[in-house]
Amino acid sequence: YILQGEPRDLLFILTERYHGCILQYKATETGCEIITKASGDLSDTVGRPPETGIIGIIDPTSKLIGLRLYEGVFKVGLILYKFLNCISLSQFLPYDPNSEELRPFNIRIEELSVIDAKFLHGYHGPTLVIIYQNSQGRHVKTYEIDVREKEVLPGPWKQENIDAEANFIIDVPEPLAGSIIIGQESITYHNGDKYIPIAPPQIKDTIICYAPVDKDGSRYLLGDLAGHLFILLLESEEMMDGSNIVRDLKIELLGEVSIPEAISYLDNGVVYVGSRLGDSQLIRLHTTPVEVSFKPSLITVLDTYTNLGPIVDMCVVDLDRQGQGQVVACSGAFKEGSLRIIRNGIGIQEHASIDLPGIKGLWPLRVSDTPRSYDTLVISFVGHSRILRLSGEEVEETDLPGFDDESQTFHCSNVCHNQLVQITEKGVRLISLTEKKQVNEWKPKDDRNISVATCNKSQVLVAIGSTLSYLEIQPVERSSITLPHEVACLTIEPLVSDPSALDGPNPVVAHVCAVGLWNDNTARVLKLPSLEEMQQQKLAEEIIPRSILLVQFDGIDYLLVTLGDGTLFYFTLNAETGALGDKKKVPLGTQPLLSVFTSGGARTVFACSDRPTVVYSSNKKLVFSNVNLKEVSHMCPLDSEGYPDSLALANDNTLLIGTIDDIQKLHIRTVPLHESPRRIAYQEESQCFGLITLRTDAVDATTGKTKIVRPSASTQVRFHHAYQLATNEEPLSIMSCRLGTDPNSYFVVGTAFVYMEETEPKHGRILVFHYVDSKKYADTSYDNRFLFRESLISYKLSLVAEKEVKGAVFCLCQFNGHVLAAINTSVSIYQWTGEKELRAECSNQSNILALYLKCKGDFVLVGDLMRSMSILNYKHVEGNLDEIARDYSPNWMTAVEILDDDNFLGAENFYNVFICQKDSGATTDEERSKLRETALFHIGDSINIFRHGSLVMQNVGESAVPATGHILYGTVHGSIGVITTVNEDLYSFLHSIQTRLAKTIKSVGNIDHESFCTGEKTAAHRGFVDGDLVECFLDL
Repeated sequence: YILQGEPRDLLFILTERYHGCILQYKATETGCEIITKASGDLSDTVGRPPETGIIGIIDPTSKLIGLRLYEGVFKVGLILYKFLNCISLSQFLPYDPNSEELRPFNIRIEELSVIDAKFLHGYHGPTLVIIYQNSQGRHVKTYEIDVREKEVLPGPWKQENIDAEANFIIDVPEPLAGSIIIGQESITYHNGDKYIPIAPPQIKDTIICYAPVDKDGSRYLLGDLAGHLFILLLESEEMMDGSNIVRDLKIELLGEVSIPEAISYLDNGVVYVGSRLGDSQLIRLHTTPVEVSFKPSLITVLDTYTNLGPIVDMCVVDLDRQGQGQVVACSGAFKEGSLRIIRNGIGIQEHASIDLPGIKGLWPLRVSDTPRSYDTLVISFVGHSRILRLSGEEVEETDLPGFDDESQTFHCSNVCHNQLVQITEKGVRLISLTEKKQVNEWKPKDDRNISVATCNKSQVLVAIGSTLSYLEIQPVERSSITLPHEVACLTIEPLVSDPSALDGPNPVVAHVCAVGLWNDNTARVLKLPSLEEMQQQKLAEEIIPRSILLVQFDGIDYLLVTLGDGTLFYFTLNAETGALGDKKKVPLGTQPLLSVFTSGGARTVFACSDRPTVVYSSNKKLVFSNVNLKEVSHMCPLDSEGYPDSLALANDNTLLIGTIDDIQKLHIRTVPLHESPRRIAYQEESQCFGLITLRTDAVDATTGKTKIVRPSASTQVRFHHAYQLATNEEPLSIMSCRLGTDPNSYFVVGTAFVYMEETEPKHGRILVFHYVDSKKYADTSYDNRFLFRESLISYKLSLVAEKEVKGAVFCLCQFNGHVLAAINTSVSIYQWTGEKELRAECSNQSNILALYLKCKGDFVLVGDLMRSMSILNYKHVEGNLDEIARDYSPNWMTAVEILDDDNFLGAENFYNVFICQKDSGATTDEERSKLRETALFHIGDSINIFRHGSLVMQNVGESAVPATGHILYGTVHGSIGVITTVNEDLYSFLHSIQTRLAKTIKSVGNIDHESFCTGEKTAAHRGFVDGDLVECFLDL
């Protein structure tokens, strides 16, 4: 909302915990600042929260905020006078001009079930219109708010028995005024005098959100649950007295968007569509149809904003075999349903590849007259070199006058004065691109061979065994020294804060260089041009340095050195004295080779190895991100007309050209399903995912499917088979396992038969599937929406066994070669027989509704609908499943996980996570039977799933945090978080930091960190440290 006379809007925010705040945006010299103008706790000591949700509205004059926080009560706040300076009205509310506290008052209304409320335009005093429901149906009623007496008076009009599914009101501004009532089957305009209903046939699903287009209220955008976007037009007529009245309502379908939760019309036909069930979008509206995906449409998508929510299920797998987990999540719902493949690190998008085995080096050249365009590649092999020219997207081999292509190139690059340098074992060649010939050459004395070389725009550094020579363009030897051992690697990269200066017309001169030596395995910093030693650093006893690099990140100079065993050492460097400090080491892949390039205007290092890594700076800290390639031996930047801002990467057999994704923490790949995913399981043996989905048809029937999905070598995901379940049968759970002594791996699916007349499912099935590859021609008789096959391979999903059960199979677990199933109130074990059948062995019936299962050894963790967690123990001799411990708190569980033998993690519906501990050392049976709550933390989001695993590669460096038991979680709103166990000393240290940071860093809206982390519980949070808050220490 915006106040009269103010240049910018204010933002009012109300949290689910009833904390309100008013925020203001302020531009600063360094960026922006969010200012909290007012805040306060708006909750009451007594009150019943409304079943229809919280309502918050602001009146047309921006003088009142109305809140429905409790049934039968409407909270009104005259909280804006401090900014309006309306002194004449301040008597209506006790007001302290120096206070920034929100202090609204309550007014009572007789309606309990209020569906929606709005303030109306065109009335002298604040006038409220509500949709409410009683036993006779839904009705509309208006109230006038008496601010002086703090009460409500009967309003100017009311309307009884409106659309039975009317769910919200649109307040129409002047000059038209009035309100629009949106229902399931009708749209009605009402202003007290005129009542205009329409029943548009094109609206078949519930309208869930709207956005005004024009300030006069003549057009509105409407979004429905199927993702359709409509425009509603109010046709008006101007009367003789100058007033405007509405004559008719017209509605038109514009097109399809993500299922909207909120819509905001920005300007010039651009609309933001915020989605809760899929990705949010920025779209443009057109007056005439344009072609989109070969279909005419009035909508084009300008941009898409990733939303992972709701995350229903996920699994953590190592698809690339790099020791790094990736999350494959079931996200979205209905037509927005999808699989999301989430990985930590950097993604390379491949655009072209060439089979070229034996590449020993790779360098870009700018040969054409186009400025800042690297369109030529020099590729070095043993005994010869080749030059590739990129013309558009075509790659062709070419010749370069003066270039020695009969020798292996050690280094090649553009230098000053439109020249290039080629360094081979024989010498250093200077080639003029203007004259197209060799103009000079430097050779080592006594016909010795160069072993290592590098150069920048104006300086060359070459090593001949243990002799190091420094040259400048034109190539004249400026200085030379003999080192105690042979040179293994060297660098002469200039240290600059602006990477663009390296491509400028004036060459940047390096004042220091660095070398790594054989035998003594040292790194040495040398002064230029004298090659005087400034600093020496011992790296290792036996492993030689393989690559060395000088680079500047965020104004800090660094020296990076990699060893042959894959260890990367990095130091801060004082370029004036050569002093090295802050020694740290990180393990990378085998034989890493360092190359530098520019990404997003910042200097970035690419470490080539069998586990390639990108090194960059964030908040003046070095960050190491993995790349989604299995092996890279050489890398160089590339920038041509056909491949702008790209990288050329080589391994043992292939040259690849691709672009690097934005450097960020997570990269997400989307696999559209167009139906709701429910559960997913990964089968290691076949490298396939089993996926169960649910589709809602137009006639409101639900169809369940089990699908087999395989990620192929080209990183695309293929659907190989789909199994259709019976009518009214819904899939609820899936797992991959081996059963008994059977060597085969199976997908096991749990289902339920759902009927409208039943309060809960009474029947279900456990289905056992076997997935095989057989060498047959592809069968094309399947629906091609769910089956994609390779031409000569047939993938078959066969039903091996089924077991009918009395209830819904909510969860499945592999349990010592058996099937463990949560079926309504029971937890049952089924044995796999030699006849490939499931036979019931035993069960435990001590639950209200068993929803979640986790197993470890002979122990089972059960998450109940409303009875928290319990521990079951399977006794092999007796064949019984007995309860040995239980948490007696009434927690409504949403997810459970086993931390270790005595600690168990749970999440409940008040958005809290907690840990219960089993006291195995207790002396009495009563104490041993109780799970004691030892930790509690308020997440603020509903957790659907816990999974053991990590998104980061498990490297053990000197600075590694001593943490164990990483658990990832996924939430309803699309968050992915991690919970990890730390030792007591580290916990105490981090907790003290958290306590101090909470006092130092003020949150937006003045939300107290302690009260937020406690949630609805009366006891304070304990046992957890907020990693997000502790991370803020790096920004101080």
